[in-house]
Amino acid sequence: MSEDLLLSSYSYNLPTELIAQTPVVPRDSSRLLVVASQKTHNHSIFGNLPDWLLPGDLLVLNDTRVIPARLFGTKSTGAAVEVLLLEETETNCWLALVKPGKRFKLGTKILFTPNQIQVNRNSKFPQFSATVIAKDEATGGRILRFDCDSSASFWQLLADFGEIPLPPYITSRESQPTQYQTVFAQKEGAVAAPTAGLHFTNELFDKLKSRGIDKTYITLHVGVGTFRPVEVEKINEHHMHQEWIEVSEETVTKIKDTKARGSRVIAVGTTAVRALEGAAKSSRVSEGHELQAFQGKTDIFIYPGYNWQVVDGLITNLHLPGSSLLMLVSALTGRERLLSLYQDAIANRYRFYSFGDAMLILPEAVNI
Repeated sequence: MSEDLLLSSYSYNLPTELIAQTPVVPRDSSRLLVVASQKTHNHSIFGNLPDWLLPGDLLVLNDTRVIPARLFGTKSTGAAVEVLLLEETETNCWLALVKPGKRFKLGTKILFTPNQIQVNRNSKFPQFSATVIAKDEATGGRILRFDCDSSASFWQLLADFGEIPLPPYITSRESQPTQYQTVFAQKEGAVAAPTAGLHFTNELFDKLKSRGIDKTYITLHVGVGTFRPVEVEKINEHHMHQEWIEVSEETVTKIKDTKARGSRVIAVGTTAVRALEGAAKSSRVSEGHELQAFQGKTDIFIYPGYNWQVVDGLITNLHLPGSSLLMLVSALTGRERLLSLYQDAIANRYRFYSFGDAMLILPEAVNI
């Protein structure tokens, strides 16, 4: 079996101090590792992105918005519990990860505690509660039915009781919730940020536009599929959890126009990659069909050997060892090349993971 298909081949050692705990200010002052050829790379700043792109290039960004998906509360016994919402299964019913999981039996009722912002306002709160109605075998989570009169009342209560969830490797609480949202976030539904998009500012978008670089949006509501660890040694046996995506007709038209004039489609983040390539899979592009607008779920898993259909280049952060995200980027650059780039990033003290620095991988460097 090729080493590219083994989980153990995607390991590297990262000094703990290089795990970014807070974002840089301004956002576009983060570092940018530019991979522009098969043999060379450059060190730059994210604010210099327009200098590395060409007029006519198209950036595809994920406009999902992170919801306050982390909830704390107690059971009727008084035991403390924690809930992370993943996705809505039907009105006021959500799939959630729960701690401690073994104690969430069917029929368990949870009474939630208001978030610190609301506590500081000394407000009076309505009751916000949920009942466990099912177990989800695929995730080990639970289906919770929230005791609300309507969907609108649920979202209002969630704003008062929930917190924006940060990844477990971010132990500092100095960052603000707005710093874990992109400046272009629009559609609520994600439980984690599309972190490659965190580097963009409105001023940077103006510079890109003045250089003739266009942008468009897809939506992928980041859920367990993105951050669930790969736990099998043969990675082609890993099954991705489905995530909801939308690729609009407007975005498809922009992509087709970009390709027709010989310009490049640059995905901003692995979630944009999965949305575009997932839509292509749904459209059966590889069978000669054209890319079509798509709204629904995708479980596409991209790893070395993947036959690219839409994406030419990628802007991405630096990812965890053994993660499906690292495998996706390896499918673009080649695994050995990517791990070599990571070693150089470590030697140059790049900041890793969600609040960390970025890479720009251009078509001349990709392993397609």
